[in-house]
Amino acid sequence: MPADRYLKYLQEEIHTVIAATIDDSGLPVTCAIDMMEADENSLYFLTAKGKGFYDRLKKKGYVALTGIKGRNTMSCVAISLRGMVKELGNTLLPRLFEKNPYMWKIYPTQESQKALTVFQIYEGDGEWFDLSQQPIERTSFSFGGAQAKETGYFVTDKCIGCKLCYSECPQKCIDISTKPVVIRQEHCLHCGNCYEICPERAIERR
Repeated sequence: MPADRYLKYLQEEIHTVIAATIDDSGLPVTCAIDMMEADENSLYFLTAKGKGFYDRLKKKGYVALTGIKGRNTMSCVAISLRGMVKELGNTLLPRLFEKNPYMWKIYPTQESQKALTVFQIYEGDGEWFDLSQQPIERTSFSFGGAQAKETGYFVTDKCIGCKLCYSECPQKCIDISTKPVVIRQEHCLHCGNCYEICPERAIERR
């Protein structure tokens, strides 16, 4: 799926996410927020200017978040992303309240809404992780001009084709028909078993 599909899924199907920011001591702080809108290159949420969350966003300009949808662990889909944020002010508030009418029950008057401001996650990268599929599905994506980052475990030319990595892979997502063998990234758990067992240290972590 293109990045905008993941952003739309996060906003429409998951909606409530756990967001992490960094405080003045360099320690992570989490809170639950709602994704109010998404377009092809960004996500939008709002917060009150009196909250510590607002201060951390303004100071660092960065947020990481994860949202999960599913009845239980083996039926869940998770999207995690991290990105740069900027404050847009209150111009978009009427539109976001129209799309998310439950907000009127939290901030019922125009006067109370003066505390709110809108933020945009305008550039970042993320990951789709689907445990409901067998084997599992994992896909990376980027948006807003960010460069996609290659993460996970990769086999180098040091591989001797011993196939020990395959024997330890819980998802059996290593193609051993070639040498060097190939890890199918779209099904990899990133558990590191292959990295630990390789006798030639032919597998690297990125």
